Amino acid sequence: MRKLVVPALAALAVAFAFSAVSAEEKAQTAAGKSAEGAQVGQAAPDFTLKDQDGKTVKLSDLKGKVVVLEWFNQGCPYVVKHYKTTKTMNTTADKYKGQDVVWLAINTTGKTDAENKETAQAWNINRPILNDTTTSVAQAYGAKTTPHMYVIDKEGKLVYKGAIDDDPSESAEKGDKAVNYVAKALDEVLAGKPVSTPETKQYGCGVKYKKGDS
Repeated sequence: MRKLVVPALAALAVAFAFSAVSAEEKAQTAAGKSAEGAQVGQAAPDFTLKDQDGKTVKLSDLKGKVVVLEWFNQGCPYVVKHYKTTKTMNTTADKYKGQDVVWLAINTTGKTDAENKETAQAWNINRPILNDTTTSVAQAYGAKTTPHMYVIDKEGKLVYKGAIDDDPSESAEKGDKAVNYVAKALDEVLAGKPVSTPETKQYGCGVKYKKGDS
């Protein structure tokens, strides 16, 4: 009888250990997914931020419209390139005006609303620059660079995240030949089609998160 008990206890111990490892692996996997931020195909994290004019913008209030999020930093040469050299940001945003598309820039650098307003006037940005001073929205989305782009469909689902285009140079090497991933995604979403390139590698200046925020 004693001989039977020992193997049984050993088997239970192995099973318990396996269960513990499995639980730990699951926790690590979940943590890894959380660290990646918003995922394509899932609901975009809701947020409430104020723009350069002090107006409150809440993402969930925009349901029924396609929303573009652009991580913004007026001191980043890659952002400057897309506003002053190629003018890709303003040109693309203007192209979809009146098509149920809302374009929001999000600044996590700690700039004041007044500074964002000054930049908007100087760069002809006629859309909101939202101030994410705590960087909590950047963390929720997993924004890594400026610019880092996201497209959210009318149902509130994330359908694209990545770069604005396929030219990661500071000097706009590809010029007019650069593929505009965001415009491509918007055309497909507005046509009722799935986004053919839902994720690309972002590039630009690194987004710094504030410690202690989540």
